[in-house]
Amino acid sequence: MKSHIFFGAVFVLFFIEVTVFILYILPKTENEQDTVAVNEVVQTVQDNWKHLDSLTNPTALDYVVIDLEGTVLYKTKSGLSENLNMAIRHKDTILDVRANGAAGKLIIYNNDKLIYQSEKQTVIFAFIAVIFLQFVICAGFFFYMRRAIIQPFHKLKQFAKRVASGNLDIPLEMDRQNVFGAFTESFDIMRCELKKAKIAEAKANESKKELVAKLSHDIKTPIASIKAASEVGAALSSDKKNRENYGQIIQKADQINTLVTNLFSATLEELQELPVTPSILKSGELQTLLENADYLHRAVIPSVPDCLLFADRLRLQQVFDNVFANSYKYANTPIDVTILTKERCLTVIIEDYGGGIDEAELPFIKEKFRRGGNTKNIEGAGLGLYIADYCMREMKGRLDVENGSAGLRVTIAIALGEWI
Repeated sequence: MKSHIFFGAVFVLFFIEVTVFILYILPKTENEQDTVAVNEVVQTVQDNWKHLDSLTNPTALDYVVIDLEGTVLYKTKSGLSENLNMAIRHKDTILDVRANGAAGKLIIYNNDKLIYQSEKQTVIFAFIAVIFLQFVICAGFFFYMRRAIIQPFHKLKQFAKRVASGNLDIPLEMDRQNVFGAFTESFDIMRCELKKAKIAEAKANESKKELVAKLSHDIKTPIASIKAASEVGAALSSDKKNRENYGQIIQKADQINTLVTNLFSATLEELQELPVTPSILKSGELQTLLENADYLHRAVIPSVPDCLLFADRLRLQQVFDNVFANSYKYANTPIDVTILTKERCLTVIIEDYGGGIDEAELPFIKEKFRRGGNTKNIEGAGLGLYIADYCMREMKGRLDVENGSAGLRVTIAIALGEWI
């Protein structure tokens, strides 16, 4: 409604402006002298011909009286046309005057120019007044728009930013009588519903986390007991066959323990709660991590160049554990390990002789629950490389998988500390 009033007022003012402008540019038209006043002047001059020196002007008209020779007999003021030539140029009114046998000319001054100048000033003043009034109305409408539209829109924008960032606690406060009033309540209802959904999701995730942690503990505890008993049995047994059987039990226990650890880590990563806290490590620690991962002693670990690494020791151990465990399960061959510095990283290349995997499967091998086509009869969940890749990315490193000359090659690039 207010906008309609504004546009109506602006249209009316624009019409007035156009009218005033047209009046301003129209050519000046000659004003006809007041006939009554002219006749009164003529009669006065004729009646007082012999006493023009003492004549008083009874009208608002200015005039000059001259005789037939052109001599000025009377004038109401100076600056008037005092001969016929000047009167003709000025477009004054020239009349014949006769009185008591005498004759002369009456020149009535044409003041059209003064009238036009006065009218012109009036038009200009009106034009300026209309423009000023239009400016005042536009300024008022601008402040109205700012208060009724721009400010509420800015509030909606800030509200949307808060919701997008996850802040659902601050309600949307707004005058429901303005332009956006119809949307205010709907937006606030949306905020409340999102908050409820977020709380429900957090509770569900917490329950999921607790369940996985409980299952992990309940599985790892008996597995640890089985492994400990098997290690004791292997140490006490003198029979080679029994020691081999105990060794297989220990190996299976380690596989189950790794599988449970990966499942728990994957769940935490999905909930964005898997902690990866890299720090500066000495390269000498890398040697220990690799030797711990190669618990079947199938690799020759080369010396590590002296440098500083940027990594999380616990998660880096988990990366190596998963890569070596994959080689143990799927290749079951000796393992080559190469360590070198390359592109601001300490690069560890781990390669087996198991023949690798299908080239078509390589781009997807690091996805969750993805396993190669040659692993159908081997236990596993398809989480080892997925978690290893996630940990390396969180440590600003990289994990690449490709087929080597004889088997699968995993390249682990660890960021150097001095480049962070």
